[in-house]
Amino acid sequence: MTDRRPAFCDRIMDHFGDRVSDGGAGIDMHNIEVAPENLKELCRFLLQAPELSFDFLSDLCGVDFLPDNPRFAVVYHLYSTTHQHRLRLKCRFDDPPRLPTVADIWTTANWHEREAFDMYGIVFEGHPNLKRIYMWDEFDGYPMRKDFPVRGYKDEYNPFGKERGEQ
Repeated sequence: MTDRRPAFCDRIMDHFGDRVSDGGAGIDMHNIEVAPENLKELCRFLLQAPELSFDFLSDLCGVDFLPDNPRFAVVYHLYSTTHQHRLRLKCRFDDPPRLPTVADIWTTANWHEREAFDMYGIVFEGHPNLKRIYMWDEFDGYPMRKDFPVRGYKDEYNPFGKERGEQ
């Protein structure tokens, strides 16, 4: 990929002005950064603008930048099946970790947002079914956060029992 910004990014920058910022060229796609209050509007625009048509959310992942401020980010990987272009969208925010859901824009976000909620504690406001998918409901904490203890908060989190770990 070249360092030159793709034309579709120029369209995004022109439309949103200072509400988005150019994150530069990544290894495999260009990056756009957006504040949480502009996320939903930008995502709708990325899907609906005919020259963009980002109709596939291929991935969404949480990131914990502790001790930095803002601490959290969600990274969206988008693809246009019509135009065959890719975009990485980054949104940084602080505690408490809350963002609007994009599951009503791309249905694939439903599962990805639930994963980010379960692992990082990121609450996606307006999500149709925000509940844990990996950890049990009573699990205390979010295992992908950088401040989560490697061995967990309590020994009883060992699903095999204390005796299983002994030789």
